[in-house]
Amino acid sequence: MERLIYEGNDLAAQANKLEVEAHDSYNVDKYKEAQEKYAQAAEKYHKAMGQIDSEEVKSMLRERVSEAIRRAEKIKSWLEQNEKKLKTKERHDKRSNGSSKKTSAKKPSTAEPSETSEKEAAVGANGLQKSQDGEEQKDGATAADQPGERENKKVEDPEKEKYRKALASAIVQEKPNVKWDDVAGLEGAKSALKEAVILPIKFPELFTGKREPWRGILLYGPPGTGKSFLAKAVATEADSQFFSVSSADLISKWQGESEKLVRELFKMARENKPSIIFIDEIDSLASSRSDQESESARRVKTEFLIQMQGVGNDSGGVLVLGATNIPWGLDSAIRRRFEKRVYIPLPDERARGRMFEVHLGPTLHSLTSQDFIELGKKSDGYSGSDINNVVRDAIMQPVRTLQNAQFFTAEMVTDEKTGEQVEKWKPCSPGEPNAVQKTLHDVPSGRLVVPGITRFDFDKALMSVRPSVSDEDIALHIKFTEDFGQEGN
Repeated sequence: MERLIYEGNDLAAQANKLEVEAHDSYNVDKYKEAQEKYAQAAEKYHKAMGQIDSEEVKSMLRERVSEAIRRAEKIKSWLEQNEKKLKTKERHDKRSNGSSKKTSAKKPSTAEPSETSEKEAAVGANGLQKSQDGEEQKDGATAADQPGERENKKVEDPEKEKYRKALASAIVQEKPNVKWDDVAGLEGAKSALKEAVILPIKFPELFTGKREPWRGILLYGPPGTGKSFLAKAVATEADSQFFSVSSADLISKWQGESEKLVRELFKMARENKPSIIFIDEIDSLASSRSDQESESARRVKTEFLIQMQGVGNDSGGVLVLGATNIPWGLDSAIRRRFEKRVYIPLPDERARGRMFEVHLGPTLHSLTSQDFIELGKKSDGYSGSDINNVVRDAIMQPVRTLQNAQFFTAEMVTDEKTGEQVEKWKPCSPGEPNAVQKTLHDVPSGRLVVPGITRFDFDKALMSVRPSVSDEDIALHIKFTEDFGQEGN
């Protein structure tokens, strides 16, 4: 049990002492006493919260309250379910006068994850040991030492279930509906992804002998160039289980849990192969190792290395897809495990023109194909994200026009829903016939003619929305590509 020290608060110290005593009672099979002490500890922790100003300490106390209540309720539930077995055990013990062969109910598990070696049994917070198959034992006893254990069906490992629930949100259940054709340009990147994801599943006969699909692909480039968008296309097009994770999914404040989450993630991927693990902003998890970093961060990186390409780990059918804006910050060993390192550069002229058209979508506009080509030429240096911002700004131009309008004129138009002729208002100049002085808020709801987007709106948006990627950033990516990567266009 992790001991928490709260200076200057007697109630918190008393609660911590009660929790330790509950732990000791549990270890000597005094379950009722353990349950009562956990409940008392929760009550004192709760009272201590009212005497402390620090939000950080309050948060820690709140967690201890929840944990103590959880343990108390779990032991209480177990006692209620096994009351008959315990009475039988007591009678049998008296008759056998301490014989080692005895009928016993399975001990209640309230264990939390703890730091141990893979070669050793995991010792829980209440002194329970877990063998490699997840069955709980006490004092080094094996399952065979407990009568009836061999007949019991395999018990689910609560620790394993905990990690799987934490990772459940990473599993992409619904496909994002992004097709390869929705990705403008980046033919090299799409080709590499198809080699690794689509072809091995559709044509397994192609990958025999020494011909194997890629197991690690790193997408890198300036921010906003479409790395995550490519991953969405992979999730849509691939007939595979797709795991989308970030550092928030894998980093835990509890010592030792982060590497266990990494291990469980890869285990889930192997169980559901063919599968894809997409790690966005992988540099936040696998930056270069140094003497200044914490021991926990080092262990997480080590676990990544082992799971991606370690001895005894079968990575067949599992693709690890990483994305980063700073590939030079990755640890060299992690970089080596990404066999394909594909540079996602700023879009070229043709791709930019296509992006303007895609982002505009079905919005009413008067632009021609030539307009999109010219917009592609005028937007040199813009990333895909920048172009999306330009389109959004251009789409808002008619709204601003309506807000600034002082005169409106009425016209009869066909209502799209009813098909009837209705009177609607559109902005006009003061000198126009039938012009009426009013503002946008004077127009009745549903009676407004919404102007379409024009080329002028885009030219105006290009003047206000500037590129977000610097020349220095691009130079760093080009240098990395020359040393370690390949072009994705």
